[in-house]
Amino acid sequence: MTIERIDPAGRVIASGDIHSMLAEGEALHRAFRPAMNGDYAAHMMEMFGEGAGLIQLKDDGAVRALAVWRAFHTTFCGYRLEVDDLVTDETQRSKGYGAALLAFIEAKARAMGCDTLTLISGTHRTRAHRFYFREGLHIQAFHFAKDLRA
Repeated sequence: MTIERIDPAGRVIASGDIHSMLAEGEALHRAFRPAMNGDYAAHMMEMFGEGAGLIQLKDDGAVRALAVWRAFHTTFCGYRLEVDDLVTDETQRSKGYGAALLAFIEAKARAMGCDTLTLISGTHRTRAHRFYFREGLHIQAFHFAKDLRA
């Protein structure tokens, strides 16, 4: 499934149609990625067509955290599940949502037969890094980038 929805205990819960689910999580995702312009649903549908998935954690009727992921083979760490985005609503931090989401992602990666779970995180996100270290992730490599849009 392209979009999965879980509760705070990490259990898969009932989902709606894909467009309403995207609409429910759009504000949270855009708060995390303010430079993401244009039609959110169209952009996400394009990513889904390329193999990306989205997991939303919903509690008290609202999306509280979400993650965008994809799985692919590499030469250096085998078959990996990579998390592009992992965000928890700023007003809902320290309620266990991020940990539940990350645990669900790890279980998904294991079930898919992945060798490695990787996560991309901006160097400025030091609070997030402390969380990732607490959750057992470590820095394995540097991720270099060059913006080609300029």
